[in-house]
Amino acid sequence: MKNIVLASSNPHKLDEIRLMLNTDKISFELAPPNFNPIENGNTFEDNSFIKAQCASNLTHKYSLADDAGLCVNALNGRPGIYSARYATTQEEKINKLLLELSNIPYEKRTAKFVCVMTLCNPNGELIYQSKGEIEGHIIEAPKGKNGFGYDPIFYIDNIQKTMAEMSMNEKNTLSHRAIALKKIIKFLQTNYF
Repeated sequence: MKNIVLASSNPHKLDEIRLMLNTDKISFELAPPNFNPIENGNTFEDNSFIKAQCASNLTHKYSLADDAGLCVNALNGRPGIYSARYATTQEEKINKLLLELSNIPYEKRTAKFVCVMTLCNPNGELIYQSKGEIEGHIIEAPKGKNGFGYDPIFYIDNIQKTMAEMSMNEKNTLSHRAIALKKIIKFLQTNYF
């Protein structure tokens, strides 16, 4: 079994990734308590690599990191890589975004969730990066109780639900994180098993 450090201190992210996995050949663990990367990159790819490299350097194990965010077309891609730091609380982030979009009609409130995952070897060298995206619209008020972050205002037209209205099983098949993770798993299965 390959043991991989998830470059995160978020146990919910660890649970989500474990649920998405369909293999008993990989196990994941959280990064150690002293994991504290400086995310000063200019892209999702940069920040994902910074986190993965930091985790590998601390543990001398394979590491997997993701960097994800919401890119709103009417806001020139914002909040983008600053999605997690857009405001202090989840509610404030949503309210700030909705306020910025208040005069924009639904058809122009297009957005996408982006996730970039980076796999590093025990020496902290990048060995693979993958990207997942899902398109949607930003609705005017939150709907749904599942998920986190911007999920309650991100509406996916072809399934007529927000990310927060989806079950965990639904989300784990079509989310930006699920798409990126499937590519990582395929890479590992092709190259390491």
